[in-house]
Amino acid sequence: MTVTVRLFAVLRERAGRDSVEIELPDDATVADAFERLAAEPGLGELVARLPLRMAVNREYVGGDARISPGDELAVIPPISGGADVLSSPEGDQGHGPPGRTHASVTEEALSVGRLSAWVGDARAGAIVTFQGVTREVASLDYEAYREMAEERIAAILADAVERHGLIAAAAEHRVGPVPRGEPGVVVAVSAGHRGEAFEGAREAIDRIKAEAPIWKRELDATGEGTWVEGAAPATDDDAATATRAGSAGAGSAP
Repeated sequence: MTVTVRLFAVLRERAGRDSVEIELPDDATVADAFERLAAEPGLGELVARLPLRMAVNREYVGGDARISPGDELAVIPPISGGADVLSSPEGDQGHGPPGRTHASVTEEALSVGRLSAWVGDARAGAIVTFQGVTREVASLDYEAYREMAEERIAAILADAVERHGLIAAAAEHRVGPVPRGEPGVVVAVSAGHRGEAFEGAREAIDRIKAEAPIWKRELDATGEGTWVEGAAPATDDDAATATRAGSAGAGSAP
Protein backbone atom coordinates (compact mmCIF):
# COMPACT_ATOMS: atom_id res chain seq x y z
CA MET A 1 0.00 0.00 0.00
CA THR A 2 1.02 3.61 -0.57
CA VAL A 3 0.67 5.98 2.38
CA THR A 4 1.33 9.69 2.76
CA VAL A 5 3.29 10.83 5.81
CA ARG A 6 3.13 14.48 6.86
CA LEU A 7 6.35 16.19 7.95
CA PHE A 8 6.88 19.19 10.20
CA ALA A 9 9.60 21.56 11.40
CA VAL A 10 13.15 20.27 10.88
CA LEU A 11 11.90 17.14 9.08
CA ARG A 12 9.98 19.26 6.57
CA GLU A 13 13.01 21.47 5.99
CA ARG A 14 15.40 18.57 5.48
CA ALA A 15 13.06 16.77 3.09
CA GLY A 16 12.25 19.97 1.22
CA ARG A 17 8.53 19.18 1.28
CA ASP A 18 5.71 18.83 3.79
CA SER A 19 4.89 15.18 3.07
CA VAL A 20 6.33 12.04 1.52
CA GLU A 21 4.73 8.98 -0.01
CA ILE A 22 6.11 5.60 1.01
CA GLU A 23 5.33 2.03 0.03
CA LEU A 24 4.52 -0.42 2.81
CA PRO A 25 3.35 -4.05 2.98
CA ASP A 26 -0.31 -4.61 3.83
CA ASP A 27 0.48 -5.69 7.40
CA ALA A 28 2.92 -2.82 8.06
CA THR A 29 3.52 -1.33 11.48
CA VAL A 30 4.73 2.11 12.53
CA ALA A 31 8.22 0.64 12.97
CA ASP A 32 8.12 -0.42 9.32
CA ALA A 33 7.12 3.10 8.32
CA PHE A 34 10.06 4.60 10.21
CA GLU A 35 12.44 2.13 8.55
CA ARG A 36 11.14 3.18 5.15
CA LEU A 37 11.30 6.89 6.03
CA ALA A 38 14.96 6.53 6.96
CA ALA A 39 15.65 5.79 3.29
CA GLU A 40 14.12 9.07 2.14
CA PRO A 41 16.65 11.73 1.02
CA GLY A 42 17.54 14.06 3.88
CA LEU A 43 15.68 12.10 6.57
CA GLY A 44 17.96 9.18 7.43
CA GLU A 45 20.17 11.02 9.92
CA LEU A 46 17.19 12.62 11.68
CA VAL A 47 15.25 9.36 11.92
CA ALA A 48 18.30 7.72 13.49
CA ARG A 49 19.10 10.58 15.88
CA LEU A 50 15.87 12.20 17.04
CA PRO A 51 13.27 10.75 19.44
CA LEU A 52 10.48 10.78 16.87
CA ARG A 53 6.89 9.72 17.41
CA MET A 54 4.28 8.75 14.85
CA ALA A 55 0.74 10.05 14.97
CA VAL A 56 -1.85 7.87 13.28
CA ASN A 57 -5.20 9.55 12.76
CA ARG A 58 -4.01 12.33 15.12
CA GLU A 59 -3.18 10.00 18.02
CA TYR A 60 0.31 9.14 19.25
CA VAL A 61 1.03 5.43 18.79
CA GLY A 62 3.84 2.98 19.45
CA GLY A 63 6.06 1.18 16.99
CA ASP A 64 3.92 -1.96 16.92
CA ALA A 65 0.74 -0.14 15.89
CA ARG A 66 -0.70 -1.36 12.60
CA ILE A 67 -1.16 0.97 9.64
CA SER A 68 -4.17 0.69 7.36
CA PRO A 69 -4.80 2.22 3.94
CA GLY A 70 -6.31 5.68 4.31
CA ASP A 71 -4.78 6.35 7.74
CA GLU A 72 -3.57 9.90 8.35
CA LEU A 73 0.11 9.63 9.28
CA ALA A 74 2.44 12.29 10.62
CA VAL A 75 5.95 12.13 12.03
CA ILE A 76 6.23 14.24 15.17
CA PRO A 77 9.73 15.54 15.95
CA PRO A 78 10.58 16.67 19.49
CA ILE A 79 8.16 19.43 20.42
CA SER A 80 9.18 22.78 21.89
CA GLY A 81 6.86 23.78 23.59
CA GLY A 82 -8.26 27.45 14.29
CA ALA A 83 -8.60 30.99 14.64
CA ASP A 84 -12.13 30.78 15.97
CA VAL A 85 -13.88 33.93 17.09
CA LEU A 86 -14.91 33.55 20.71
CA SER A 87 -18.55 34.16 21.42
CA SER A 88 -19.75 35.21 24.84
CA PRO A 89 -21.11 32.48 27.12
CA GLU A 90 -24.84 32.14 27.33
CA GLY A 91 -26.60 34.46 29.74
CA ASP A 92 -26.09 38.17 30.23
CA GLN A 93 -24.32 37.58 33.56
CA GLY A 94 -21.73 35.20 32.12
CA HIS A 95 -23.56 32.17 33.49
CA GLY A 96 -22.84 29.69 30.69
CA PRO A 97 -23.00 25.91 30.64
CA PRO A 98 -20.64 24.32 33.19
CA GLY A 99 -17.37 22.85 31.98
CA ARG A 100 -17.26 24.69 28.68
CA THR A 101 -13.92 24.77 26.82
CA HIS A 102 -12.31 26.55 23.90
CA ALA A 103 -9.13 25.52 22.06
CA SER A 104 -7.61 27.25 19.06
CA VAL A 105 -4.39 27.43 17.06
CA THR A 106 -4.29 30.72 15.19
CA GLU A 107 -2.12 33.15 13.24
CA GLU A 108 -3.78 36.07 15.01
CA ALA A 109 -2.29 37.96 17.96
CA LEU A 110 -3.52 36.53 21.26
CA SER A 111 -5.49 38.43 23.89
CA VAL A 112 -5.37 37.39 27.53
CA GLY A 113 -8.21 39.82 28.25
CA ARG A 114 -10.45 38.18 25.67
CA LEU A 115 -9.84 34.67 27.01
CA SER A 116 -10.26 35.86 30.59
CA ALA A 117 -13.60 37.40 29.69
CA TRP A 118 -14.68 34.22 27.91
CA VAL A 119 -14.11 32.02 30.97
CA GLY A 120 -15.73 34.60 33.24
CA ASP A 121 -18.84 33.40 35.02
CA ALA A 122 -21.11 34.58 37.81
CA ARG A 123 -20.28 31.39 39.74
CA ALA A 124 -16.50 31.92 39.51
CA GLY A 125 -14.61 32.97 42.60
CA ALA A 126 -11.29 32.84 40.76
CA ILE A 127 -9.98 33.33 37.23
CA VAL A 128 -6.37 32.36 36.54
CA THR A 129 -4.56 33.23 33.31
CA PHE A 130 -1.16 32.29 31.94
CA GLN A 131 0.82 33.87 29.10
CA GLY A 132 3.89 32.29 27.55
CA VAL A 133 5.81 35.33 26.25
CA THR A 134 8.69 35.49 23.77
CA ARG A 135 11.91 36.64 25.42
CA GLU A 136 15.63 37.10 24.68
CA VAL A 137 15.30 36.69 20.89
CA ALA A 138 13.93 39.04 18.25
CA SER A 139 11.00 36.72 17.61
CA LEU A 140 9.87 33.12 17.64
CA ASP A 141 8.38 31.35 14.63
CA TYR A 142 5.88 28.66 15.62
CA GLU A 143 4.77 25.75 13.44
CA ALA A 144 2.03 23.28 14.33
CA TYR A 145 0.31 20.13 13.17
CA ARG A 146 -2.73 22.30 13.50
CA GLU A 147 -5.58 19.82 13.33
CA MET A 148 -4.02 17.46 15.87
CA ALA A 149 -2.81 20.32 18.09
CA GLU A 150 -6.31 21.77 18.42
CA GLU A 151 -7.80 18.36 19.18
CA ARG A 152 -5.07 17.63 21.74
CA ILE A 153 -5.47 20.98 23.48
CA ALA A 154 -9.24 20.52 23.61
CA ALA A 155 -8.81 17.09 25.22
CA ILE A 156 -6.31 18.50 27.74
CA LEU A 157 -8.75 21.25 28.73
CA ALA A 158 -11.60 18.76 29.08
CA ASP A 159 -9.42 16.64 31.38
CA ALA A 160 -8.53 19.69 33.48
CA VAL A 161 -12.19 20.70 33.77
CA GLU A 162 -13.16 17.25 34.98
CA ARG A 163 -10.21 16.74 37.32
CA HIS A 164 -10.33 20.15 39.00
CA GLY A 165 -14.02 21.00 38.77
CA LEU A 166 -13.41 24.04 36.57
CA ILE A 167 -16.28 26.17 35.35
CA ALA A 168 -14.57 27.00 32.06
CA ALA A 169 -11.17 26.59 30.41
CA ALA A 170 -9.73 28.14 27.26
CA ALA A 171 -6.37 28.03 25.50
CA GLU A 172 -5.01 29.51 22.31
CA HIS A 173 -1.62 28.96 20.71
CA ARG A 174 -0.21 31.21 18.05
CA VAL A 175 1.60 30.04 14.91
CA GLY A 176 3.86 32.05 12.66
CA PRO A 177 6.17 34.84 13.86
CA VAL A 178 5.63 36.10 17.41
CA PRO A 179 7.63 39.26 18.24
CA ARG A 180 9.50 39.61 21.52
CA GLY A 181 7.20 40.53 24.39
CA GLU A 182 4.05 39.08 22.81
CA PRO A 183 2.38 35.84 23.98
CA GLY A 184 2.71 32.67 21.95
CA VAL A 185 0.25 30.78 24.17
CA VAL A 186 -2.50 31.90 26.54
CA VAL A 187 -4.48 29.77 29.00
CA ALA A 188 -7.42 30.99 31.08
CA VAL A 189 -9.56 29.03 33.54
CA SER A 190 -12.31 29.83 36.01
CA ALA A 191 -13.37 27.95 39.12
CA GLY A 192 -15.27 28.44 42.32
CA HIS A 193 -12.06 28.77 44.34
CA ARG A 194 -8.48 29.83 43.68
CA GLY A 195 -6.93 26.45 44.50
CA GLU A 196 -8.80 24.63 41.76
CA ALA A 197 -8.18 27.48 39.31
CA PHE A 198 -4.40 27.54 39.91
CA GLU A 199 -4.10 23.76 39.70
CA GLY A 200 -6.25 23.53 36.57
CA ALA A 201 -4.32 26.26 34.76
CA ARG A 202 -0.96 24.71 35.71
CA GLU A 203 -2.01 21.28 34.50
CA ALA A 204 -3.34 22.70 31.23
CA ILE A 205 -0.21 24.64 30.27
CA ASP A 206 2.18 21.89 31.39
CA ARG A 207 0.38 19.32 29.27
CA ILE A 208 -0.01 21.63 26.28
CA LYS A 209 3.75 22.17 26.29
CA ALA A 210 4.41 18.43 26.61
CA GLU A 211 1.79 16.99 24.25
CA ALA A 212 0.61 19.43 21.58
CA PRO A 213 2.53 18.98 18.30
CA ILE A 214 3.89 22.52 18.08
CA TRP A 215 7.46 23.57 17.29
CA LYS A 216 9.33 26.86 17.50
CA ARG A 217 12.29 28.47 15.81
CA GLU A 218 14.31 31.29 17.37
CA LEU A 219 14.77 34.09 14.85
CA ASP A 220 17.37 36.85 14.98
CA ALA A 221 16.95 40.39 13.64
CA THR A 222 17.76 39.22 10.10
CA GLY A 223 15.06 36.55 10.15
CA GLU A 224 17.54 33.68 10.34
CA GLY A 225 16.93 31.08 12.99
CA THR A 226 17.27 27.58 14.37
CA TRP A 227 14.73 25.11 15.70
CA VAL A 228 14.55 24.89 19.48
CA GLU A 229 15.44 21.40 20.67
CA GLY A 230 12.70 19.79 22.69
CA ALA A 231 11.56 16.41 23.94
CA ALA A 232 9.55 13.58 22.49
CA PRO A 233 5.85 14.35 22.94
CA ALA A 234 4.21 12.84 25.99
CA THR A 235 1.67 10.08 25.44
CA ASP A 236 -1.61 9.65 27.31
CA ASP A 237 0.12 7.16 29.63
CA ASP A 238 2.88 9.70 30.36
CA ALA A 239 0.30 12.37 31.15
CA ALA A 240 -1.60 10.06 33.49
CA THR A 241 1.60 9.17 35.34
CA ALA A 242 2.56 12.84 35.70
CA THR A 243 -0.91 13.72 36.93
CA ARG A 244 -0.86 10.96 39.54
CA ALA A 245 2.58 12.12 40.69
CA GLY A 246 1.41 15.71 40.93
CA SER A 247 -1.63 14.71 42.95
CA ALA A 248 0.49 12.64 45.32
CA GLY A 249 2.83 15.58 45.86
CA ALA A 250 0.14 18.18 46.40
CA GLY A 251 1.16 20.69 49.02
CA SER A 252 4.90 20.32 48.43
CA ALA A 253 7.09 23.04 47.00
CA PRO A 254 7.10 23.28 43.18
